[in-house]
Amino acid sequence: MRRYETIFIADPDIPEERRSQIFDKIKDTVKVQNGFIAEFDEWGIKKLAYEINRKPRGYYVRMDLCGTGDLIFELERNFRLDDKVLKFMTILLESNTSIEKIKQEIADKAKSKEEKDALESEKRTAQTEDLSDSDEVESSEAKPDEATLDEVKENEAETDSTDTNIDKTETETIGEKEEQK
Repeated sequence: MRRYETIFIADPDIPEERRSQIFDKIKDTVKVQNGFIAEFDEWGIKKLAYEINRKPRGYYVRMDLCGTGDLIFELERNFRLDDKVLKFMTILLESNTSIEKIKQEIADKAKSKEEKDALESEKRTAQTEDLSDSDEVESSEAKPDEATLDEVKENEAETDSTDTNIDKTETETIGEKEEQK
């Protein structure tokens, strides 16, 4: 068997039911032709590099599949007949592969993804704990800050009274100068 990768772009404006009918038809074609779909990734709606049939966007789908040349011929024939498929491209990944090898790759990917998800959840938990610890530290540090604020207010009050005394002496000095004149 050969391993292929097919990417096709569907019309983004069609309803979800119609889109799922297209996908089901593709999957049925692969099964009828004794093929195997290893991965079926829906990438969603993305902007096109250039307009196709006056559409600036498209619904991207990627398939990793195994089969014969007849399967690809029939699949591409169905793409050409369906006017809701804007573009498609199929490339050969491996010319001689086995289904068991592909199933093993899929299992390995799933296992590594689970491990990655577990690590991410542990990191999130650790970050949440760090944030709660820092909140406790901030609340314990807030009390000395309040005392510092009180000291600053007292110093400002003393400075204001000193400034007032200076203003009075300046006023008296100016008043004395006027009296002398």
